Amino acid sequence: MKFLNRKKSWVVIGLAGLILGACGNPSATSQEDQSLSKVEEAKELVVATSGTLYPSSYYNDNNELVGYDVDVAKEVAERLGVEVVFKEYNVDGQVSSLTKDEADLAANDFGLTDERAEKFSLSTPFKYSFNSMIVRESDDSGIASLDDLAGKKAAGEPNTSYMRLAESYGAELVTYDNATNDQYLTDVANGRTDVIINDYYLQKMAVAAMPDIPVKILENVYFDPNETGFLFVKDHKALREKVNEVLAEMKEDGSLKSLAETYFQTDISVESDQEIQTVDTE
Repeated sequence: MKFLNRKKSWVVIGLAGLILGACGNPSATSQEDQSLSKVEEAKELVVATSGTLYPSSYYNDNNELVGYDVDVAKEVAERLGVEVVFKEYNVDGQVSSLTKDEADLAANDFGLTDERAEKFSLSTPFKYSFNSMIVRESDDSGIASLDDLAGKKAAGEPNTSYMRLAESYGAELVTYDNATNDQYLTDVANGRTDVIINDYYLQKMAVAAMPDIPVKILENVYFDPNETGFLFVKDHKALREKVNEVLAEMKEDGSLKSLAETYFQTDISVESDQEIQTVDTE
C-alpha cells in the first residue's frame, strides 16, 4: 500500500572451497563478497526505496525524503561513516535494483519472509507488526472477515504478498504502480475498489493522516504477524552483517525506539505479546 503525495505529506533484505576454508584462508570469502568494501571505498550507501509509503518512506512538507525505514537507513549510513543515496522505485523496481547491482539495500517496510530469504539476504528485523484491512467507513465494503473478500476489489501493487492473499480469498485485483495513499484511500471511499490489505501500523497512520477520506481499518480483523527490515543481494553477507551490527547498536542505545515512536507513536521495534492469527493462503 502506498501512502502520501511525494511532494507533500499530511502529518504525513564446492568441496575445494571447504578444504580452503578449513585450511584457514581468510581471503577466500572476502574476494567473493566485496559488498562492504565497495560501500566503504565509494563512501556511499545506495538505498532503494519508494518515497510514497507513509510513514516508512515519504516526502514531508519541506519536500524531504523521510520516514521510519528511510531514517533508519540514514542512521546506519552515518554510523558506517558514509553518505546515503536514495533511489526511488516501485516494489518490483526496488527488488530489481538489487539484482542489477544498482542499490546496496532496499528499505521500504519489506517483510522478512521465508520466501524472500530464498532470494535475498535479510537484515535483523527492526519493525514488528501484523496485517489488517482498510474498508469504506459507511458499509465496511460489505466485509466482516477475510472470507468476505470473494468478489471484492482489492487494491495494491502487483506481486506483493498482500495481493496474493487477497487473490487466494477470491478477490478481484486492482493494481497500482507506486501510487500515493490519497489515491488508494479515495478509490476505496468512492467504490472504485473495496479493500486494501496491508500492514496495520502503516494503515493506522495513513487513515489518521487523512481524516477527510471516509475509510477505516476493519476492527478486530488482524492477521499474519510479521517482521520487516532491509533486503540485500543474496551473496552480500559482509554488508548485511555489518548493518546488523549497527542495528543492534541502535536497538541497544534506544535510537530505534526513538525513531519508531516518532513515526508510529508506539515502539514497533520490539515484539508485541498480542496474539495474532496466521492465515492459510493455499
